[in-house]
Amino acid sequence: MTSYAEKRAALVAALAEGATGVGLAKSTSNLFRDREARRTPRIDLAHFHDVVAVDAGAGSVDAEGMTTFVDLADATLAEGVMPAVVPQLKSITLGGAVAGVGIEATSFRHGLVHENVTRMEVLTGDGRIVTCTPDNEHRDLFRGFPNSYGTLGYALRLTLRTIPVAHHVRVEHRRFAHADAFFAAVADACADPTLDFVDGVIFDRTTHVLSCGRFVATAPYTSDYTFEHIYYRSLLARDEDFLTTRAYLWRWDTDWFWCSRNLGAQQPWIRRLLGRRRLNSIFYQKVMRWNTRWRLGAALERIRGQHAESVIQDVDIPLPRAGEYLAFMHDEIGVLPIWICPIAPARPGARHPLYPLRTDTAYVNFGFWDRVRSCTPRPPGELNRRIERKVAALGGIKSLYSDSYFTEDEFWQVYDRPAYQRLKATYDPAGNLPDLYAKCVLRH
Repeated sequence: MTSYAEKRAALVAALAEGATGVGLAKSTSNLFRDREARRTPRIDLAHFHDVVAVDAGAGSVDAEGMTTFVDLADATLAEGVMPAVVPQLKSITLGGAVAGVGIEATSFRHGLVHENVTRMEVLTGDGRIVTCTPDNEHRDLFRGFPNSYGTLGYALRLTLRTIPVAHHVRVEHRRFAHADAFFAAVADACADPTLDFVDGVIFDRTTHVLSCGRFVATAPYTSDYTFEHIYYRSLLARDEDFLTTRAYLWRWDTDWFWCSRNLGAQQPWIRRLLGRRRLNSIFYQKVMRWNTRWRLGAALERIRGQHAESVIQDVDIPLPRAGEYLAFMHDEIGVLPIWICPIAPARPGARHPLYPLRTDTAYVNFGFWDRVRSCTPRPPGELNRRIERKVAALGGIKSLYSDSYFTEDEFWQVYDRPAYQRLKATYDPAGNLPDLYAKCVLRH
């Protein structure tokens, strides 16, 4: 294997020779917005995909930017720790979760993935490789890199915090008929020092499930949700469950939360036909990209006389306004189920200008991913526009991995244009990398 030092030296040499066109030639992507066709990059950073070192005693792991979280988790679990936040899908990369936004059921205590990074080496838009920490001369890039989506540079190597683990996780599923009681329970769970994991699912107006997990050393049994059994259905069938810690981390991956149903993969005979090896988010992504290319699903909708809009979003709403947002989703959007995941308040003094969360309140992430069909046409992006307006009205913020319809003024009111312009002027003055609005909204 080539060491990080050797990869970095080769990259420096290529840049010194005037090579351009840096990019990430990946076979998978967790972006859900159409993009213009890209040329294959002359300098491909995809081989920066290794775990460099795990220091369980110091509570840290050092890894390259294209390391997938499944590889990162396996390397750390072998040492009795895990990254403080492990996003839900195996193919998400460390650099991608920082340049974007990464979340999971430990976020009620540890925040988002980027809030647990302590050091980064970044290849900037002007061809430098700079080391960024919270308090060195590149602290502006350290704070500004999250949610920049490759428009300021690419993370080559990162250090992030780890937490100790046990061998198993015990999960309790509590059901609520009313949203007010559900969100009150979410607030109580966030304040419970004995909990290690908190998330939940809203199945309909009267079925809200809060799942709270604790590490345990032993378990009377362990459930397997990698083949015939489907995790999200267990939330309605079980009050208590036990999983290995690794199985818990990837409990959502087998069925892409519940989106495998759109591919028929929850039918028992199709499940057996696909086999355990294909029941995962990576396979489903490939099917989705194929369908996007050939537009088979859209053709079937036309034949049926249906008008459809993809509503694939993650939005963060201040916890005190979560009930209002859920009522809006029921009344105006109609996508179910909805995943919820609480997020700790931002740490004082650690503001990230492109993803500014408040320090005085917890947030609730609402994740919903579906196509909404109707017999009457709507303007393009109508439902997504309603979501964007409601999120802004409630003081929330949305992730940019999927379709966005902001006007330019609306966008920069949320994502701090002055701070972004300063970063661009410092680290990409020639505009070698795209503009954030152009990339995430205009799809350039």
